[in-house]
Amino acid sequence: SPQLEGIPRAGIVHRIDKGTTGLLMIAKTLRAHNSLVTQLQEHTVLREYQAIVMGVMTAGGTIDEPIGRHPVERKKQTVIGSGKHAVTHYRVEHRYRAHTHIRCQLETGRTHQIRVHMAHLRYPLLGDPAYGGRLRLPKGASENTQLALQAFKRQALHAGLLGFIHPATEEEVSWRIEMPEDMLNILKVLDRDQKLNT
Repeated sequence: SPQLEGIPRAGIVHRIDKGTTGLLMIAKTLRAHNSLVTQLQEHTVLREYQAIVMGVMTAGGTIDEPIGRHPVERKKQTVIGSGKHAVTHYRVEHRYRAHTHIRCQLETGRTHQIRVHMAHLRYPLLGDPAYGGRLRLPKGASENTQLALQAFKRQALHAGLLGFIHPATEEEVSWRIEMPEDMLNILKVLDRDQKLNT
């Protein structure tokens, strides 16, 4: 729209990775853009993601590890001493036999941050084409379970909650959006697998 022409990056103040679903902030005025960029820089924007990781996590926690460009694979990021400060808080929602449903809160917003941090902890996101590594299947899983997990071809990551101070009213506002069908389906598959094998 013409009113977005004078706004940097057409009003987009942060991004979500290709293959990640969920909420994105877009500013319609320069004033709103500047306010939201400042809030992001001051780490006051609430950004909560839901993810399905491979492996069974024992507890939640905080990852405070710098992230930078991978020295060899230039399209990838990695935990590296020369990288930028990056902090992810995470908590366990549900443990399955070989996977965990978690919620992550971003304190910083580095490229691929949750994906890189979780892979660094050796709990990569299910389906992640860049950082996922080998697919893990629950021991003795049914053919249906195996097929469903093999067919999931994007990182299991969803930006489900976004909160910030409204640039015009200065009130706290937040939005939630339900997990998409493909992730909900995987959770059902994992739940069934767990019930059949306990």
